[in-house]
Amino acid sequence: MATFNDVTGSVIANIEKVIIGKRQQIMTVLSAVLSRGHVLLEDVPGVAKTMLARSIAITFGSNFKRIQCTPDLLPTDITGVSVFNQKNAEFEFMQGPIFTNILLADEINRATPRTQSALLEAMEERQVSVDGKTHPLAQPFFVLATQNPIEQEGTFPLPEAQLDRFLMRVSLGYPDFAQESEMLDRLRGGHPIHSLKSVINADAVIKMQEFVEKVFVHEEVKGYLLRIVHATRNNFKLMLGGSPRASIALYRTSQAYAALEGRNYVIPDDVKKLAVPVLSHRIILKPEYRLRKETTRTVIEESLSTIEVPSNIGAYQPKPVKE
Repeated sequence: MATFNDVTGSVIANIEKVIIGKRQQIMTVLSAVLSRGHVLLEDVPGVAKTMLARSIAITFGSNFKRIQCTPDLLPTDITGVSVFNQKNAEFEFMQGPIFTNILLADEINRATPRTQSALLEAMEERQVSVDGKTHPLAQPFFVLATQNPIEQEGTFPLPEAQLDRFLMRVSLGYPDFAQESEMLDRLRGGHPIHSLKSVINADAVIKMQEFVEKVFVHEEVKGYLLRIVHATRNNFKLMLGGSPRASIALYRTSQAYAALEGRNYVIPDDVKKLAVPVLSHRIILKPEYRLRKETTRTVIEESLSTIEVPSNIGAYQPKPVKE
């Protein structure tokens, strides 16, 4: 645990050289990465969504590729294509940008549904099928996709099935006055992303992912987590509640967040902090409540305020093994 804490502390500090004043959002995204999941960064332009993805890639010392999604982007532009080699008289598979450790799909909602669907198999099964052949992807592999929720002209909204493939939906938000002032000071001598160095490598990321899976979750915490998800299925404001995949996502990310906080066990507060980013894109409001300016976020926060939180934090630690 001590070694894990040292590594994660170095990782977060390195990313914060570029992304200022967003530690909560950084930890949330890292929780998804360490849970082997994918993240949808949804926010207005210019709040460092792409910079966050690049900072994580450099910090992890992993391969990084970027796709700029446009309406004319084809599925083969992502997955790759078989090209006929006249010298060998054979078709050879030319890998697309998806064959990397970290893939940034910038403005994913500008790609057509056909192109968006090219990511589904890769995100869920860590493999790509082209011309009847299956090609495994490198490990670790995760997708950081961005989209602008404001500008809708020329976009193709992600369908619910694809939204569900993203472990989390995260918004960075604007920096406050002091943070933005510090940002300008750091940019005076050039962008800090250009001097950023790697802290760990891909093998270390895999070991961290394996460590996170062993974080202890007490039965009371698990029950609290399930009550949150089941509340979305019984909420009269919602047309669709969280699926069992939502429960698994909240469970795994809570383990990762606890580890990032320096604990080998989950507390209810970990679950509560991640409920909105994990569940908000998996549930659907009824039309009449959308017209009343309600959002999935406000509905989840309303549910969290009514669900009783277990209070015996000391009991959530794993019991020591008797020799």
